[in-house]
Order: sequence, then structure tokens, then C-alpha cells
Amino acid sequence: MGARHTDDKGGMADKHDGSVSGSAPQTRAVRPLVVTCVALLYILLWSSAFIATRVGVQHSPPLSLLCIRFLIAAGLLAALACLRGLPAPRGRQAWLRLALFGLLNSGLYLGFSYEATRQMSAGMGSIIAALNPLLLTLMAPRLLGERLRPGKVLGLVLGFGGVVFVMGARLGGGGKVDTAGGMALAVVGVICLVCGTIVYKRWSPREHPLVINAVQLSAAGLALLPALLVEHPERVHLDAPLLWSAVYLVFAISIGASLLWFWLLERGEASVVSAYYFLTPIFGLGLAALLLGEPFGLRDGIGLLAVAAGIALINRVSSR
Repeated sequence: MGARHTDDKGGMADKHDGSVSGSAPQTRAVRPLVVTCVALLYILLWSSAFIATRVGVQHSPPLSLLCIRFLIAAGLLAALACLRGLPAPRGRQAWLRLALFGLLNSGLYLGFSYEATRQMSAGMGSIIAALNPLLLTLMAPRLLGERLRPGKVLGLVLGFGGVVFVMGARLGGGGKVDTAGGMALAVVGVICLVCGTIVYKRWSPREHPLVINAVQLSAAGLALLPALLVEHPERVHLDAPLLWSAVYLVFAISIGASLLWFWLLERGEASVVSAYYFLTPIFGLGLAALLLGEPFGLRDGIGLLAVAAGIALINRVSSR
């Protein structure tokens, strides 16, 4: 869950048609399928992050786990960038903008989200995360000068309505995991993520995505360092669930999902991800029910369909 919503940068990379002498017809037939599979794998990995986070915070203070995840992933990405000979950001402004992006996109967004998972199910987390494109679409006309078309308005109504519908069904007692406090923290986190996206779009960095992600994760990790002093170390249980959660979050999400994103970005296919974004809450709720045994009722399904339809409609209008 790094710099995943930077689809406006897709135009930076040259599109490679992948054609090879004597085999162009086969390449054209296979390439769209490969891109689709990579995009779906990326969305699946992103959705699964809610599961790993839910497991991890049951065995460790959330911000400490997040801080360590960021610093390890940042170090590995920085080493990879160095091996590739990629240049570092030039000038103080470039560093400050990437640091601000990192604080909003990773530090604050995931900081609030990790705290929320102690009072909220993984499935509900994936639903609230779907507010990201909805809020961005709502704020874009004023902050980014983008036009709000009737189709987008309908998508916003469907999407927000679906989220509120599911939240209302899961809120309250009856032994349910989800609480109003957890949902509120998650929503604040998504607002920070939207602000990070706006910062990225207003001041699009010129650095390579590997460098961008390494710097923004470093800034987020350093900002969370005080958590290691404030949160009680005796609450950390170094057992198999925590280790598997940390390994998965670092290598599969912060690094693996980022590399898949870079693969799409370098081929000019970043816009493909947004076309499948509506699957995120579907995958999230499905994985939570399958792997964690979280409940999934009829009302969840109805709200989920509304959210998916709203995001799909917004993506469809935006791609025209």
C-alpha cells in the first residue's frame, strides 16, 4: 500500500508495444491478457493488506508495527534504486514535497487505518478504503479543476450510499467487531490519503517511482519513530502470526505490490488499475470472510454492489 494511486503519472513512461519481429500477432493477442492479470493481482494484493494488518495489530502495537514495516521496506527499495543507478531527488523542495506526500499517503493514512483495525473488521476497512476515489472525485472540481459530470455525480451517490448502508448495518453491539470510533479513524485516514493524492497531482514529482516510494516510506517511518517509545514494548508478541504478517506487509505489499505498479506504470498501463479499482472492496470482504471468518450478510452484499457500481461508473466516465 505505497504510492498506488498515482495513475496520473501513467503518461510519464513511454508505451512499449512489445512487438517482436516475426511474432507481432501473438504479442498483440497476449499482451492485454498479461496486463489485465497483473492489474488484478495488484488489486488482490492491495485488498489482502487489510487481512495481514488485522492479524498483525492483534500481536503488536499498531504504530510500532507500521513504523518497522515502513523503514524496512524503504531501506530495501532505496537499495534497489541504488543498484539501478537511479538519481536521488534534486533540491530541498523536491525532498520536502516527497516527504509531505509520504506523511499523508502512508504515515497518516495507514497510521489511522492501523489504529482503526483494533476496533474494526478487515472487511469494513476495505469498504471504507473505497471512499478514496469517491472523495477524490468530489474534491477534484475545486482543488484540481476537474469537471464533475452527471455520470460522476450518480457514481458518487451510489458509492457513498453503499458505504453508509454497510456502515449502518455493521455499527453497534451484538458482539460485532466494528465500532463507531474505528470507522471514524478509518475515514480520517482516507481523507489524509485523498489529500496526499491531491499533493501528488498538484506537484507531480519527476523522480523514478522507486525513488518516490523509497523517500515517502522513509519519511513516514521516521515520523512514526516516537511510537516505538510511547507504545509499550511488552505488548509485542514475537510469534508466528506477527512475523508472517510483518513479512507479508513488507514484501508482498510495500515492495511486491509497488513493483507490480511500477511494471504497469513503465508500460503506460497505470490507467488499467483504476478500471479494476471497484473490485477492491469485493476482494477485501471476500478475503475477510474466507480467511478470518468475518460475517458477510445480505445487507453487506447490497451495499457492496452499490459501492462497486459507483466506482465503476466514475472510472467509466473519467476514461471517456
